[in-house]
Amino acid sequence: MSVNISFLGGTGTVTGSKYLVRHGDETLLVDCGLFQGYKLLRQRNRTPLPIAPDQIHAVLLTHAHLDHSGYLPLLAKEGFTGHVFCTTGTRDLCRILLPDSGHIQEEDAEFANRHGFSKHAPALPLYTRQDALDCLPLLKTIDLGKTFQPIPGWRATFSSAGHILGASSVLLEVAGRRILFSGDLGRPDDLIMNSPEKAPAADTVLIESTYGDRVHPHEDVMAELSPILQRLAKRGGVAVIPVFAVGRAQALLHAIHQLKLRGELPTSLPVFLDSPMAVHTTHLFEHHPGEHRLTAQETRALTHSATMVNSTDESRALASRHGPMVILSASGMATGGRVLHHIAHYAGNHRNMILLTGFQAPGTRGDTLVRGGKSVRIHGREVEVNAEVVQLQSASAHADAPQLLAWLRTLPHAPDQIYVVHGEMGASDELRKRINHELGWRAMVPEHGSTWPT
Repeated sequence: MSVNISFLGGTGTVTGSKYLVRHGDETLLVDCGLFQGYKLLRQRNRTPLPIAPDQIHAVLLTHAHLDHSGYLPLLAKEGFTGHVFCTTGTRDLCRILLPDSGHIQEEDAEFANRHGFSKHAPALPLYTRQDALDCLPLLKTIDLGKTFQPIPGWRATFSSAGHILGASSVLLEVAGRRILFSGDLGRPDDLIMNSPEKAPAADTVLIESTYGDRVHPHEDVMAELSPILQRLAKRGGVAVIPVFAVGRAQALLHAIHQLKLRGELPTSLPVFLDSPMAVHTTHLFEHHPGEHRLTAQETRALTHSATMVNSTDESRALASRHGPMVILSASGMATGGRVLHHIAHYAGNHRNMILLTGFQAPGTRGDTLVRGGKSVRIHGREVEVNAEVVQLQSASAHADAPQLLAWLRTLPHAPDQIYVVHGEMGASDELRKRINHELGWRAMVPEHGSTWPT
């Protein structure tokens, strides 16, 4: 019997990653992500999967970012009862991210109902914090490099992908076929994370393509960030930095701290980390010392280089402070959470700054800001944007096109087939062409919902 893959997300977009592997009557889902960005994509979160959740026998998570794990509470709520296999780092982060995701959805629904800007009456969250907590016992941790059987007769092995804590690539072996899922690959020159491991031999490869059409600048994030924040400090403004609570927040905290130590930024410049999720994640770096480049001293400095904001009252109190100051707050594409309140409060003043730190998926508020939007819609109203909007080009935690090709070149031999996934169409197709032309390997970009053999 053949082995095939159904592409249920993460195709034509960088969100909603879900890859259903089927062999006979057995099915396994690699990643279980939320769709984000355009409304058309977000509506897919409420469309039932083409397979009943109780017919999925196991889930493998490459890492904890919500575009790879955030659908899991709904999958469990609708009947999935199998194991969710992941690394220890991924489990630790899911314990933070998933309940927070449910809480934010509840808050957003409540806010929409209170202010009457939802088209639905009442607005309902996709899932609740309790739904997320209920799914956490399904997580089962596996050490990197250890081969295990997620389904009897199926073999799987996690290897480090260097993207965030716990991030991994997955080699799945079933019915004599070796299928490699890259997950999100980090950069070999990342500021805080270790390099991805070399790719193991595989017959079929699914390669991410977030930056499949781009090359990262040669300057590092500190060289790029220094003059930007110097400019802000001189004019006494407030920098609002939407960050991913996992990875990006810690990289920016480390960079700002190092710039202060070098004397490039005033040590008196206040920095606030306004995201309980990011605060908790920052402490996790002390528990996973082998997965990142930071020394013990640098890791301790992460938790002392900023004022950690936990309560909503503390968050609201920031609005009464005057600049210069820096506020880092989730989410990274300004799709929800406390950062929206900060953008709404500070975007109107030309002395302030909105500093975006990586890829902004089309349809997100971050994308609107990057493209020079004069206003952005927040909580049902248009917020005028007079603040300086800057996008860092060097802060991405994703490998760029040459780095993705370099990772593929570590394969011991050419695979039979490469599927280019987890990218906008332009990025995915550009990487497909480079794989075809530069490596001479067969690559294609699958359509959403399509099924292909391995």
